[in-house]
Amino acid sequence: ESKSKSISIMAKILDGLKVSKEIKKEIRADVDKIVAGKRRPPHLVAILVGSNGASMTYVNNKIKDCKEVGFKSSLIKFSSTVSEAELLETISELNKDKDVDGFIVQLPLPKQIDQEKIIMAIDPRKDVDGFHPENFGKMALEMDTFLPATPFGILTLLERYQIDTKGKHCVIIGRSRIVGKPMSILMGRKDFPGNSTVTLTHSYTPHIEDFTKNADIVITALGDPNFLKGEMIKKGAVVIDVGITRVEDNTEKGYTLTGDVDFESCKEIASAITPVPGGVGPMTRAMLMKNTILAYKTSVYND
Repeated sequence: ESKSKSISIMAKILDGLKVSKEIKKEIRADVDKIVAGKRRPPHLVAILVGSNGASMTYVNNKIKDCKEVGFKSSLIKFSSTVSEAELLETISELNKDKDVDGFIVQLPLPKQIDQEKIIMAIDPRKDVDGFHPENFGKMALEMDTFLPATPFGILTLLERYQIDTKGKHCVIIGRSRIVGKPMSILMGRKDFPGNSTVTLTHSYTPHIEDFTKNADIVITALGDPNFLKGEMIKKGAVVIDVGITRVEDNTEKGYTLTGDVDFESCKEIASAITPVPGGVGPMTRAMLMKNTILAYKTSVYND
């Protein structure tokens, strides 16, 4: 037993922070060229309803990212008592505004607002979150479209680290429309990264470890801290951790950001693993920038 311990492989860390910085540099170079050619820079708008702490942090980070890559950014803030009609009116104005390339409505929304109605109201050509059913459908049919930022970030991380996905068994834990479902479609698509055999598991899947133990790639998006343990994966598996939960502790901050993966036990067994924080999170943010410049370039107003 001790002998096998001494030769245990340490997983390669898939550094999302590093890769996201490279991508933002590439976007910046692109924007500098655009501006040098006397054209306006891409413009991203964020709509924030209420004062949810996590949502405010996300939106502030997005504004910071825009500045870094040279985009124009605007923030439209509403109180949590805003009416659905008022929100829809603002979306309609942004859809028509030729100086806005993409916009996002930060979720979750308060109870009085029908989230589906809001998503449906966004012009698919400006839907840089990739949540509109038209974009989701195009993604499922392998047509060109905006990919949801987190799955897009995971694909880009796998691509930049040249992680082989062809013919591999990929197990996804979690079936949300933001990560799990799109990820299951993308990992099975005819492309790189893709061409995997995909199993989608969720809270009703009995004995999830029976699946994860046979997986070449595990992608977990549960929001259940330290759920995936080392004994639940096979040697050499690639582990992608999308979960991020604030776990209260005695540190100065009062909490630690913790992923779905028990990092310490899994890094001994996996061949590659994403850390939390610094893995998928920064990639999600970079892909929103990427989608915005794609929207700018395909926009009918920039022909």
